[in-house]
Amino acid sequence: MVLKVVDDERVRVLTLDRPDSLNAFNEQLYDALASELSIATTDPSVAVVVLTGAGRAFSAGTDLLEMQARITDPDFTPGKFGFLGLIDALADFPKPLIVAVNGLGLGIGATILGFADLAFMSSTARLKCPFTSLGVAPEAASSYLFPRLIGHQNAAWMLMSAEWMTADEAAQIGLVRSVCTPEELMPTALRHARLLAARPISSLIAVKRTMIEPIRAEIAAARERENACFAELMGGPANTEALMAFAEGREPDFTNLPAGW
Repeated sequence: MVLKVVDDERVRVLTLDRPDSLNAFNEQLYDALASELSIATTDPSVAVVVLTGAGRAFSAGTDLLEMQARITDPDFTPGKFGFLGLIDALADFPKPLIVAVNGLGLGIGATILGFADLAFMSSTARLKCPFTSLGVAPEAASSYLFPRLIGHQNAAWMLMSAEWMTADEAAQIGLVRSVCTPEELMPTALRHARLLAARPISSLIAVKRTMIEPIRAEIAAARERENACFAELMGGPANTEALMAFAEGREPDFTNLPAGW
């Protein structure tokens, strides 16, 4: 089991549960979360979904060892939904999605906040978008959603620098609603979830639809641009060096790449 599912009246809590891998997304976890979001979409007993992580991490992003296998192993078998299927499920999820960032969040563990209707963050948690340190492009429509959510300069720094962001910084720029002590994170998230869940599901869906529909085309276009750039860069000199460095336990060295890389 890589995803725990617990119902609390009309609130469904989904917990990423690969703590030994810092809840990094492998194909199994991508499929499990995408499937559960699809199930919650049509389940009339679910009004709100809360997403969090088990252990000391929210999610370390894509499992880099599996990413390397995807590039080098001709027999690699992708999952049913995979990364793109999960982003489809997030973009299409019609009910309130609350994210409780309990620990470090990298890659999709950070960019998923672009799809959150509410987000709360532990004071000990940190976020990073490591795309440039991996020699790849942004993902999950973050190139569109983040500038809209936190402003161009904050988004540019977050997506370009591959530097850590603290919980207080994330709250200051509006990436999360508020910062909580580790002990108060889930009670705070659940308190907000229960309040929303007491409202009519039809009204909650209507509010979200009217907020998202005007930007749905822009989200889709951003994803297409990102996917094209990602496909171009994955397996290229910079990405290969980054993955080799990760496997060898060292820092990548991008200074000797071919011109233009």
